[in-house]
Amino acid sequence: MLNVSIVLYRPDWEQVSALTHALLQSQRVNRVYWIDNSPQAAEQLPLQSERIQYQHNSTNLGYGAAHNIAIRESIYDNIPFHLVINPDIILDTKELDRMLDFVSQNPLVGSLMPKVTYPNGQLQYLCKLLPTPLDVFGRRFLPASWIAQRNHQYEMRASGYDKIMNIPYLSGCFMLLRTEAVKQARLFDERFFMYPEDMDLTRRIHRNYLTVYYPHASIIHNHEKASYKSLRMLWIHIVNMCRYFNKWGWFCDKERKLFNQTAIDEYLK
Repeated sequence: MLNVSIVLYRPDWEQVSALTHALLQSQRVNRVYWIDNSPQAAEQLPLQSERIQYQHNSTNLGYGAAHNIAIRESIYDNIPFHLVINPDIILDTKELDRMLDFVSQNPLVGSLMPKVTYPNGQLQYLCKLLPTPLDVFGRRFLPASWIAQRNHQYEMRASGYDKIMNIPYLSGCFMLLRTEAVKQARLFDERFFMYPEDMDLTRRIHRNYLTVYYPHASIIHNHEKASYKSLRMLWIHIVNMCRYFNKWGWFCDKERKLFNQTAIDEYLK
């Protein structure tokens, strides 16, 4: 049994409806939560189902805080799995069922991300090491040629992305979570409005569970990299990454060093 949460902000309702329709094709999906952070509530919902629950927030709570609303419902109702998913994901129900089969059969898995591609079929490199400040700010502000080798390692490209891996940082665009694992990790840290909330949660789950990249199922992600197109989103990214490093340590982060070295030794050598 699975609950799903989709956080919305001025959504493309055609996109949201298509994703939700695909999700509801699976009988294993109990409920889909539309958590809307938009300035105005939807006057009329484009898709009606007793399995859809719509909630409009009076203020924009941010990505993690909005998902927490639905995750708490999954915890309260003892739903074993919860899917955090972006509205710009294209999903085949058979792929979702394949992922659910895997996590159901492997109780040590606390979080799962499948293979993710762009609409043209190109792979998205979303398995990452826990970042240092140079990894985050260098790739954003320095010439790509200066940090190409470092970025190659940060995105774990040498792993081949062709096998199941236990990764310390998985993308928040699609997080299939074991509810007990996210409960133990105390949900998303709501101090992060958006951007580092996925790496923060993944590393906390990674302490006690496997956080798995699963290449035997795949999804399509229409990723737009908003912080590369908007100065406002860039500023939000910078502020929240500073909060992340203030929490975990800018240069002295022993857990980061341990998790990263373990992943490097296992998959990059």
